[in-house]
Amino acid sequence: MINTNAKSIDEYISNFPKEVQEKLQTIRQTILKAAPEAKEKISYQIPTFVLNGNLVHFGGYQYHIGFYPGSAAIEVFKKELSKYKLSKGTIQFPLDQPIPLELISQIVKYRVKVSTEKNSYKN
Repeated sequence: MINTNAKSIDEYISNFPKEVQEKLQTIRQTILKAAPEAKEKISYQIPTFVLNGNLVHFGGYQYHIGFYPGSAAIEVFKKELSKYKLSKGTIQFPLDQPIPLELISQIVKYRVKVSTEKNSYKN
């Protein structure tokens, strides 16, 4: 990870090499398309999308892009994610491989559904 003091997602992404910037921007656009009502912010010093609470986070690192949809989403998509390094709430997409944008979109849509359902119970 590079600049941990970025105030915006644009500033965060601008700190990476050009080819990584392009991947980060593509992930950002994929998330926005899958969750058009989500708001962007920096949280935990990485790009975050919020909809009824934190929806997903992502961040750039030296050899991968970390994607953080939470442990429940990883469990639901475990089969599709089997070729990636996983931990409890984290997926690592290696920078030297294509980013699975369709899978990211599916995960984000799942997170929107869960977040919206959870919020409707509160009202």
